[in-house]
Amino acid sequence: MSMSRPASKRTGRRPGTSGTREAIAAAARAQFADAGYDRATIRAIAADAGVDPALVVRFFGSKEELFREVMALPPVVADAFAALAEGPRETVGRRLAELIVTVLENPATRTVVLGRIRSATSHPDAAALVRETVKRDMLRLASALTDDEPEIRATLVGAHVVGLALARHVVAVEPLSTMPAAEVVDVTAPTLQHYLTGPLRSEPRGPDNGARQ
Repeated sequence: MSMSRPASKRTGRRPGTSGTREAIAAAARAQFADAGYDRATIRAIAADAGVDPALVVRFFGSKEELFREVMALPPVVADAFAALAEGPRETVGRRLAELIVTVLENPATRTVVLGRIRSATSHPDAAALVRETVKRDMLRLASALTDDEPEIRATLVGAHVVGLALARHVVAVEPLSTMPAAEVVDVTAPTLQHYLTGPLRSEPRGPDNGARQ
């Protein structure tokens, strides 16, 4: 009678250094997006990636260092934001809406955005990454379009993006959560256009303004 061999112990090694590193990074993005910084753990990330926790530390160091590295948006996204100012001013809201929806519909970049948002309330680095996106990408765009309070415009756009991401992909508010992506662009574009190029404040009300006739 033959005896079955005991299961081999996981060594934490996978074929190919680059493949292992990317597997860990993908698992970390998913964990941060689903659980936020505080609840995501090195052990859970390692389990999802199929490696030993020591290997996560070997590749990325601490959990904080791992977060900062995997939560960086791809350079192509930052380049796309920068290119928005080069097109027609009257269509910038729609082009921005298309870019944002594309980022949120792509699972690879959506996990980065959601990971930042979920973690921002409890982790300083996450909050800094969100502010950096607003100050760098959104402010650069707003400043290229107008010198009329670009900081406020950038902040309003950033707040709208955060709200859209939460409502559609985290809280799943209907009908937004199941709305086709093209329709999300249609209903979002006018607001973004207004934030970027429209008047930010209504005209001052005089003593007779708004009076019933």
